[in-house]
Amino acid sequence: MNSLTPFPGRPEHTETVMFHRIELNEILSIYGRMVAAGEWRDYGISSLRDAAVFSVFRRAAEHPIYRIEKRPKLRNRQGMYSVLGMDGQVLKRGQDLRAVLRVLERKLIRAVE
Repeated sequence: MNSLTPFPGRPEHTETVMFHRIELNEILSIYGRMVAAGEWRDYGISSLRDAAVFSVFRRAAEHPIYRIEKRPKLRNRQGMYSVLGMDGQVLKRGQDLRAVLRVLERKLIRAVE
């Protein structure tokens, strides 16, 4: 009576990695500033088994220009947060999300004439 029977056709309970509210606030803060600057237009969020991905698009029908990833398995190695460019190159990686997102803030700084 105490054993659980899996529902037919459904996989066993699998955990997915997701961004927490505080992490999303940090990401959406820079996203809002980039939208206001006219650089970004759309985003997508994916929650996978081993990673959570926030993809940034210049237009809705394109490939993402940046991907912000959270991979908890890399926490003790390179850091669980990373920013990847359009070609998959790692632009910044680390433990602190705010420090990792600084690489994107540099895009907001422009010379004023």
